[in-house]
Amino acid sequence: MLITVLVSLYTSRVVLSVLGVQDYGLYALVGGVVTFFSFISGTMSSSTQRFLNFGKGKEDLDQVKRVFGTSVFVHALIAVGLLVLVEAIGLWFINYKLNIEPERLEAANWVFHVSVLSFVLTIANVPYRSVILANERMSVFAVISIVEVLLKLLVIFVIQWVSGDKLIWYAIMLLVSVLAVNLIYRFYSKSQFKECKGGLQWDGDIAKKLFGFSVWTLISGFSVVLRNQGASVLLNIFFGTVINAAQGIANQINAIIVGFTANFTLSVNPQIVKDYAAGRLEEMRKLVMFSSRIAFILLLLIALPVVIEADVILSTWLKEVPDYAVFFVQLILIQALVESFASVHGTAQGATGKVKQYHIVLSAVGLLNLPIAYLVLETGAAPYSVLFISIALSAVISILRLFFLRKSIELSLRQYAKQVVWRCFLVLATAVPLPVILRYNLENTLGNAIVVCLTSVVMVIIATILFGVSAQERASLIDKIQKKLPIKISNDKKTNSKVSAQ
Repeated sequence: MLITVLVSLYTSRVVLSVLGVQDYGLYALVGGVVTFFSFISGTMSSSTQRFLNFGKGKEDLDQVKRVFGTSVFVHALIAVGLLVLVEAIGLWFINYKLNIEPERLEAANWVFHVSVLSFVLTIANVPYRSVILANERMSVFAVISIVEVLLKLLVIFVIQWVSGDKLIWYAIMLLVSVLAVNLIYRFYSKSQFKECKGGLQWDGDIAKKLFGFSVWTLISGFSVVLRNQGASVLLNIFFGTVINAAQGIANQINAIIVGFTANFTLSVNPQIVKDYAAGRLEEMRKLVMFSSRIAFILLLLIALPVVIEADVILSTWLKEVPDYAVFFVQLILIQALVESFASVHGTAQGATGKVKQYHIVLSAVGLLNLPIAYLVLETGAAPYSVLFISIALSAVISILRLFFLRKSIELSLRQYAKQVVWRCFLVLATAVPLPVILRYNLENTLGNAIVVCLTSVVMVIIATILFGVSAQERASLIDKIQKKLPIKISNDKKTNSKVSAQ
């Protein structure tokens, strides 16, 4: 995962340098559809996983085969439908509504078409991604993720030497990398999993359930895309593509950091569904609370030093830092921390199958971001003000998720507040003061920034040991660490006692 983070940071830096602020902002605005629509593929993947894990929880291979085969057909239909819908609406919006320089309009259209095709291919590939996660092959998923970022790195090296419009070529080569990754997913799944071998099986009843489940999940995913990409459009209308560049940098950093912690969430999602399918509700509730707490702490471990030293990090990382980029990075990471509490809530709710009202309510609240942001920007507010609105709405949505879980799996809100919110607050309150004091009392240099970042990491670890985990969890963690050590402490003591006796 560290390789993925480092390569992603490097590619972002070079892309901004090669394309320039204007074209980078244009790609973040138009080509960003791939970044945000990838969220939809992730939510749809969790839907397919839910049905696959149910079959696996019941140890019914025939059902798993039928679920997989049906999901391939369902996602192919959804991909074609989205291709028509997004192309029809997107073309009109790009050419008549967005604030794009006339000489870059042709490039914007190229980027849009290629980006939509990348998105459609990703949607069609969801069943193969889901089956790897359902089988808990996290190491394989990690390797494919590394291959994906290495392909993007190759694109960066090639784009520097091509002639013609670099923005268009960049989008096309990213499409090729998406196609290559999709083929890897398909080849591995078909060669390793029984449910993927042989002919694809169609089951009308499963298709009806899967399609209904996926549609509600898709609506929820679309609301997130509209909420985030809609904010990009508003910023473009009010401030132009330069602000989109700042937002693009912030989104890139957010994707890297959240992606670093997402592997933990991916690893626990299958078990949450299996616990529900097997009727182990108490174990499921404990896992949901534990996962919420650890997801926040893992994200805090990486996000805190970036939030505190964002200006030094960006100026060191980028040759040219877009205006407002520092504010965007800090605020979008704070929003990610708020949302991290709910990282497994969607999986838990999805396991119950009661998703219609859940997605409708949360989507409606999330979309309030657009009209409120528009009214705020109309008053002449700063560009980053839209993120304050997003943070507030994210907090409201996280609270609403808990009320749904209280009803669907009888999650105790009092226990959640005690075991998750209170412990995370103590970790935050303990970890933040010292690095912040150092930040504002030391010179603003790279060396001092490294000291502050290391201090924040150490403080999060100490705070987690003190307040973030229970005594039982702490003992279990120490036991696991000792088992990983090449020299066993207990054996050393026995050896020493024998030597003394001799």
